[in-house]
Amino acid sequence: MQRSQIQNKKRWVIKVGSALLTNDGAGLHAPMLEALAQQIARLKEQGIEIVLVSSGSIAAGISQLGFSQRPEKLNDLQACAAVGQAALIRAYEAVFQPKQIKIAQILLTHADIAHRERYLNARGALLRLIELGVLCVVNENDTVATDEICFGDNDSLGALVANLIGADLLVILTDQDGLFSADPRANPDAKLIEHALANDASLKSMATEGSSLGRGGMITKLSAAQIASRSGCDTIIANGREERILTRLFQGKNLGTLLTAKDRVASKKQWLAGQMHIAGVITIDQGAEAVLKESGRSLLPVGVLKFSGEFKRGELVSCVNESGIEIARGLSNYHSNELEKIKGLPSAKIASLLGYGGQDELIHRDNLVLI
Repeated sequence: MQRSQIQNKKRWVIKVGSALLTNDGAGLHAPMLEALAQQIARLKEQGIEIVLVSSGSIAAGISQLGFSQRPEKLNDLQACAAVGQAALIRAYEAVFQPKQIKIAQILLTHADIAHRERYLNARGALLRLIELGVLCVVNENDTVATDEICFGDNDSLGALVANLIGADLLVILTDQDGLFSADPRANPDAKLIEHALANDASLKSMATEGSSLGRGGMITKLSAAQIASRSGCDTIIANGREERILTRLFQGKNLGTLLTAKDRVASKKQWLAGQMHIAGVITIDQGAEAVLKESGRSLLPVGVLKFSGEFKRGELVSCVNESGIEIARGLSNYHSNELEKIKGLPSAKIASLLGYGGQDELIHRDNLVLI
């Protein structure tokens, strides 16, 4: 994709980080909110459908509740989120209302994405709000999230929302100019990566860790681009402090890092690939790895060397090769207790070993996605 083609992308997810919205933690930054609202209004006038994934609730709550730094206790973080989310949505209403743009607050947890029916319900609600011309402001529901169900960063949430609504473009606004060949804060010779494929394995070594204010760093932004690419969605990582950054990106200006999607996978497999809660890890042999990669076939018990974790039938498991590299994810047809009895054996022996007939496949190809 060329930069000039960005104007043809009609559905955007824009993710804005805490450092931008809260002026590095010193309360909500009114000039940034106003600038963001002006640019989004201009894009909507051009017929662009937009969903805004907004960080900032915890950071805003930290300021309002008088914490000197980000708390470590979960209930303190939840309290900050509850107070800060109210302040954040009031601030958005204040800047968008004069521009005749209605907003809707959407709070999600990982459980909403992991549960297929709730995923489809969330998709339906978001698409209807978009159809009505409403700007959806999406955030993680940090007030009720726990370590087990939280997304961990809003970059991942932005990518999952992009998959959810079938977005054409994910724009991640941060306080950095984009992805560099090395950490520009430590290496003055670091070069901005202007354009690359989202699934380019060499990019991972270039990513840097996040700030103390937010939970995401460049590594999570790269991961988000890879998740978004599974639905054919391109990603731009750009500096939100650049003047009129969104409108200039729309004009095709060469700003930030453009990470383009290569392949588009079916919607159910997008959902599988985007799941972040893995119930177990299955190690497969070289033959099974080749079958999955080259033939697109199902995973059979005979290809399993070992596994870890306890999982039920229908739960998501990760498939790794003998080097520990993740190859695929899918829904297991067997409980981990059952897999212990049938791993490494041909499917013809399943009935005699378990005492009842089951599926020939451990993971059917329709419920499996390559990573």
